[in-house]
Order: sequence, then C-alpha cells, then structure tokens
Amino acid sequence: MSKTTPDSISPKEAFKMLSEHPNSLLIDVRSSMEFLFVGHPKGAVHIAWIDEPDWDINPNFVTEIRKLVLGGVCGENVQHPNIILICRSGNRSLEAGQLLIDSGLNHVFNIDEGFEGELDDKHQRSTQGGWRYHKLPWEQC
Repeated sequence: MSKTTPDSISPKEAFKMLSEHPNSLLIDVRSSMEFLFVGHPKGAVHIAWIDEPDWDINPNFVTEIRKLVLGGVCGENVQHPNIILICRSGNRSLEAGQLLIDSGLNHVFNIDEGFEGELDDKHQRSTQGGWRYHKLPWEQC
C-alpha cells in the first residue's frame, strides 16, 4: 500500500532534519503577506499553496516544487531531498503535502504545529506551539 499523507514532525524535529540533511527543502506554503509580514523560518523557500487575491489553490504548486527538487539532484541513484512543508498551524501544509504525495513525490514532511501554532483560549497564536514558539531561527521582511 502506498503512502497517502506526509509524515508529521514537530518544529524541533524539522530543524534537526534540516541540520542533519542540508539538502532538505523547507517550503513555506503560506500566503505572500504571511510570509513577508508575519515572518518565516530562516532559509525557507516561499511557494504559496493558496494566495491572494483570489485565494485559489496555486495551479503550479506541484510544478514549482518539482523544479526545486530536480534543481538539487543530478545523476543516477541520487536520493531526492526531504520536502518539509510549513504553514501557519499545519493544516494547509498537510493538504499541500498530500497533493505532492499524490503527484508521486516522496520524502514529504509536514510541520504539525506550523509557524505560529494553534489559537489559545485568548485567540492568540505563538503562545503554545509553532516554529516561533520554540525559538527556532526566523526573520521578517
């Protein structure tokens, strides 16, 4: 039976994977505005899954990911890099990862807490989970 969902990993596990496997790709799938103004993990590549102005799924998402993957590997018997996806709280990146797997890509991981984590009881993010909460390297534009 083939795999249908990306492996779920924590922000800390993702950071460790990036350190141990430098050819891994960290892809932020949030909107352009989120990526620029909320901030993003250092070294993340931005490829929006859903973006303004129409908030439609990016019809070129898989193609853009494939270009990144193929740009980093050449020759025979070369293992494709890990594809690590992140969004705000892990939902959009999970959907995007499922599409990548359905499209034949493998080594796909979803950061389950996302960049900001889930809402707390005060309807605020980054207070109980996420890349920023764990004080992993990030930046804003």
